Amino acid sequence: MGVFADRGVSQIAWTANRNNGWKKGSRMIIRMNHTGFIVADLDKSVEFYLNVMGLKMVRKVERNGGPISQVLNYPDTHIKAALLGLEGEEGHILEIIQYINPPSADRPTEERAVLGASHLAFNVTDIQETFAKMLEAGAKELNPPVEVAPGRIVCYLQDPDGNWIELLDIS
Repeated sequence: MGVFADRGVSQIAWTANRNNGWKKGSRMIIRMNHTGFIVADLDKSVEFYLNVMGLKMVRKVERNGGPISQVLNYPDTHIKAALLGLEGEEGHILEIIQYINPPSADRPTEERAVLGASHLAFNVTDIQETFAKMLEAGAKELNPPVEVAPGRIVCYLQDPDGNWIELLDIS
């Protein structure tokens, strides 16, 4: 249930399980929990996602050794993380993690068409404004917003750490 299984975000899933009466074996996956991005500087990334993307802080945590080392399979693991969400929504969470030990390695490629590449998509009300704001704050452009179907405009960017973001304007 993710890195922070101690009464944190995953508690929502356990509560949903209890409250909705799902029985063991009735369904293995009960909901999407979070997406995790690795970042170089947690504070800078928090600023980007709060001030530019409009997400809200759910909580910040710091973990080292013990269980987190077992979960992530690195001896003497030390991480700092922030869990971010949308105001008034208890759904999907963005977990951004800064590895202190072991230190994060550089991304081997910025190509999209590689195994393991992933992205997080956001529905937005004004894609042009969001796109410009993100670029101004250090995001990297892959393509400008493109109308892919009537009333559906899409673009891809990378956040300042190279994590892929898709913007969808379906207004």
